[in-house]
Amino acid sequence: MISTNGTPAASTGHEIRPTIPDRIEDLGIPRSLVSDLVLRYLWMHGTGSLRSLNETLKLSFPILETLFHQFRQQQLLEVKGMLGNDYSFSLTTTGRAQATARYEVCQYVGPAPVSIQQYHEVVKSQAAKVKLSRQSLRHAFDDLVLSDSLLDQLGPSLIGHQSLFLYGGTGNGKTSIAERILRIYHDTVLVPYAVEVDGHIIALFDPVVHRTATSNDERLDARWVVCERPCITVGGELSAAMLELRLDEATHVFISPCQMKANNGILVIDDFGRQMLAPRDLLNRWIVPLDRRKDYLTLASGMKFEAPFELMVVFSTNLNPTDLADEAFLRRIQTKVLVEDISADVFDQIYHRVVSVNQAPSEPGCAEYLRERCAAAGAKYLRACYPNDIYKLVKAISEYEGRAVRLNRANIDRAVSLYFARPGPSR
Repeated sequence: MISTNGTPAASTGHEIRPTIPDRIEDLGIPRSLVSDLVLRYLWMHGTGSLRSLNETLKLSFPILETLFHQFRQQQLLEVKGMLGNDYSFSLTTTGRAQATARYEVCQYVGPAPVSIQQYHEVVKSQAAKVKLSRQSLRHAFDDLVLSDSLLDQLGPSLIGHQSLFLYGGTGNGKTSIAERILRIYHDTVLVPYAVEVDGHIIALFDPVVHRTATSNDERLDARWVVCERPCITVGGELSAAMLELRLDEATHVFISPCQMKANNGILVIDDFGRQMLAPRDLLNRWIVPLDRRKDYLTLASGMKFEAPFELMVVFSTNLNPTDLADEAFLRRIQTKVLVEDISADVFDQIYHRVVSVNQAPSEPGCAEYLRERCAAAGAKYLRACYPNDIYKLVKAISEYEGRAVRLNRANIDRAVSLYFARPGPSR
């Protein structure tokens, strides 16, 4: 694997790195689909060159030259002139008529897709394998205060890249832990711009969730993007539709679901049990993928196909797991980690870390005082989120009043009174 920061990369065994194809037959997708991409590009842009087609469609010059000569013989395009050693060309009347017809079927003009078969092979070869110890795991979570016992519960699940169930009281750091799991990986993976299935195009690379990384591999097939392992978080907005292919009616291109975009990475289901999608419906949808690492998606035609499900799913909830899932499903999530309520000592450590990170002056004894005020305000348990949340309120109060931020008893009292809900007047 490619290492992006000089640290040893995670070992994935035999990794497949597709090289630049020089023949249309080696692309692994229908020849007609490749021709349609070129026709639609010229129809949309008016004119083109071999270089502009190379930059947009990510096809090699030998393939583009083959199509160029083929289209000239078929009188689909005409040469307008030369751009150095390159041609400038546009569609003929016959070419425009054919391109118009193809554009009505699909409006996709972008990097050529890879085959679903090659996508399976590459994703499988990039399955994450890491070596972890308590020390290396603590380094990955160095901005959180976590007990050794909690780290020792997380470690085995992360080594096996198995799905993980984080549960416990609200505000104890479950989401913070889930979002930092990605730090255990120091390598990169390949993500295709798009995938072809039965002549249909599925857009996969998403710049919102896929962070690109530098690569010096000049032989890599340009239809693939070198990225950091993805981490996608979904919360209450998760619906059944987000787990399936979505057909863009304007372009007739399928948009890949969140679990497909998260392949070779992590998908965090935050606040599990509070989604628009009922917990049991989600669990029933994924009971097979979690077990077999294979998902099944459906095209608009009704055709089903197999997609890889090579990712770690992290369920985070403050509800009781047994109230959300039956035994059959919980068996497929091999690790369940209880993120317990924190002790007074851990609370004080978190408080002092918040003070240190924000370089905020604090009077002696304020950590203990904050614990007492939280209890007096009705907090039954100490929460890991309290110190940072209270600091933010103190900061906001100070900015509102135009004075320097300082954590003292008076400011803590004001922040606590705003933070905790008080019983309203009886009616």
